[in-house]
Amino acid sequence: MVTVEQWTGREAVLLQSVMRLSNRDFARVLGVSFGTVMKWRRQGAELVPLPATQQILDSALRDRCTDEEREAFYARLSPTVPAQSAAPAASGALPAPCVVVSHKFLPVYVGERLAAAFGAGQDQRPGPGGLEQRTLSVEHRTAEAATVHSYACGVAVVHLEEHHRLETLTDLAVWRYRSYLTDRAWAGRQLATLLPGHGPGACEPHYVLSAYELRDHAWDDTGRETALQLLTTPSVLVNREDPDNVVPLASGTEAERFTAGWQHPEAIPFSGGASSSLGFAGWSGVAYHPHAEESALTMADIVALELDAQALWALSSHILAMVEAGQDPVMPGDFGWRYLRGAYSRLTAARPVETAQHRAMREAILATSELPYRLRSAQDALRDSSP
Repeated sequence: MVTVEQWTGREAVLLQSVMRLSNRDFARVLGVSFGTVMKWRRQGAELVPLPATQQILDSALRDRCTDEEREAFYARLSPTVPAQSAAPAASGALPAPCVVVSHKFLPVYVGERLAAAFGAGQDQRPGPGGLEQRTLSVEHRTAEAATVHSYACGVAVVHLEEHHRLETLTDLAVWRYRSYLTDRAWAGRQLATLLPGHGPGACEPHYVLSAYELRDHAWDDTGRETALQLLTTPSVLVNREDPDNVVPLASGTEAERFTAGWQHPEAIPFSGGASSSLGFAGWSGVAYHPHAEESALTMADIVALELDAQALWALSSHILAMVEAGQDPVMPGDFGWRYLRGAYSRLTAARPVETAQHRAMREAILATSELPYRLRSAQDALRDSSP
């Protein structure tokens, strides 16, 4: 039986998965902070917990898991342990040039201050969450398209579409993390111009979520799957110890990932409806290779879902932050707990006209984002504080 000689964030997240615990419940069971669990998810195999935390994880696996959960953990752990001697890589499973379209989503809760920007925007058809939204186009130095989506509930989501011709996926990973800081500041400035009297710092998004569309490439099926898995979690290709200066890991790291057929331990695959369409959803983003077929899932479908999902994530985060600060959460009448209940139902309930591909994509993204759990928690908090 394979054992855990050294826990990393990857093994910790795997343990959480087999125990079927939310991030907050996993933190509570282990006696660690919620932020620690988030770091394990973000940094994966690159983060090695302190010795005391290693012992906590040992105890959780030994004492808190059922026999079935331990069996599942070891079965899923085995493929991630490197072999003594790696087999030569297949010709289609090595780093290679490709074309990737990046979609960045930068959400921020603004509240009633967003009314002016919402009124100035163009009406858009509601997305999968059924949220009323309007859009404004803005200028960005490198983006093919830059759009501010203003939601009636007081959330703004900035969407950037950027096209890249790459020699390696490591190049994209480095660009991704280096550009996050500048794009967040840029988004804050753009929103500040739409909200007179409010400085950029008050409107700057706290995080960025990315979705990638893999277009032109020369990989075979094995190489393409590895590429999509790496796009879902590019953190395994870079060193992020200094957030202001993210750099590639040692030379050859990407080639080793391709040779081993690296797999994200928490990514959920979904089909796009054609034999050559494939996608993966993970905590830090989505990667998809589409097929030009009339019935196939498109990247536009994924973008529409992510826009609503990120808007609801920002809204629920605002509500839960008030609760954690010891305040009774209060929202305008139209956006109370019934509003969240409706959004939850629209996002999670299957539709008669929905294709199997759309359902698989939606379920994969919602499961890895844990948005349904947050919506329920925020809904309960608003209901409890209602007069």
